[in-house]
Amino acid sequence: MNGKNNIAIGFLTMGFFMAYGFLLIYLRDFAPGKEEWVNSYSLGKHFEARLAHVHGNLFAFLNIVIGYLLIHFETRLSNVKTISRLGLVGLLMPIGILAEVYLGLSPILVLIGAIAMTVSVFWLGYSFLRIKPA
Repeated sequence: MNGKNNIAIGFLTMGFFMAYGFLLIYLRDFAPGKEEWVNSYSLGKHFEARLAHVHGNLFAFLNIVIGYLLIHFETRLSNVKTISRLGLVGLLMPIGILAEVYLGLSPILVLIGAIAMTVSVFWLGYSFLRIKPA
């Protein structure tokens, strides 16, 4: 069923990035060297980690909404499978940010994910514009 995976993976991803938020709280309030972490609030790894947390939850929520809408309007929308897959590929954006911060990887995953999610959202919006009133 198109959309089911968006909802399931969206909730799992949201849970992961919510838990990641606890790590960020630990780094800010309890970790050794927390002063250095706090002082780098808008720079480097601290800033990137916050971006991953926020975008991870946003993109997870978007997948939940996309999945719900695809399930309920599947027969009236076109390209449902493609929109669903693009939404899921969009999750590469926050995962890519984490891969940059912790593994030093290239930002290519961030770009692929951001483009995929943007296309998915525009495509779904356009598909809804094309629905004829019942």
